[in-house]
Amino acid sequence: MFRNILAAALAAAGIAIGAWSFMAPDRAAPVSANGMSPQEFSRESPLLLPGILATIYEAFSQTEEAEIYDRLATVAAGPALEQLYLERVGAMAGGGLNPDQEIHDVSLLGMSARRTGDMVEIAARWRVLGVVGHAEHMHMRGNAYAADLTMAPDQGAWKITGFSLTEVDRSDAGTLERNADAPPPGEDS
Repeated sequence: MFRNILAAALAAAGIAIGAWSFMAPDRAAPVSANGMSPQEFSRESPLLLPGILATIYEAFSQTEEAEIYDRLATVAAGPALEQLYLERVGAMAGGGLNPDQEIHDVSLLGMSARRTGDMVEIAARWRVLGVVGHAEHMHMRGNAYAADLTMAPDQGAWKITGFSLTEVDRSDAGTLERNADAPPPGEDS
């Protein structure tokens, strides 16, 4: 409770927050726009944005194009939906974004939000921690991103309608080596 009040107060004051960590849900619910004004969404955005971002990564873990699109459509609309979808499908075709990835954490490192008419403009920086597995070892990834987002009500939910990635920092990546005699992850010994 105190954490929610503190985050909302900091956001309302325009103070960037750091290292609020949220576990990536199996499937985050869209943020309802019914009854939530742009001012309220702006104030609550430090608590809502990690779930929205986690939904994007959850969509990126899908391998079927229809699933990717449908899950992205719960949190993105218009040009942002098209951009995110095409980036994911393009990465699949180019061999990037391994479908065996597992996202463990989405941490909001800092953000600012301001209401602009019926929309909310957000400058955000976040970190994604996950594991990409291969037969011989597992890579631990801890990438940081920054983006300018436009959030607007669309079909009853607050969605990303504008997305401009401003920074990608992949310097916080490591490798966890698995003992060759150990069973693969998820299997009992």
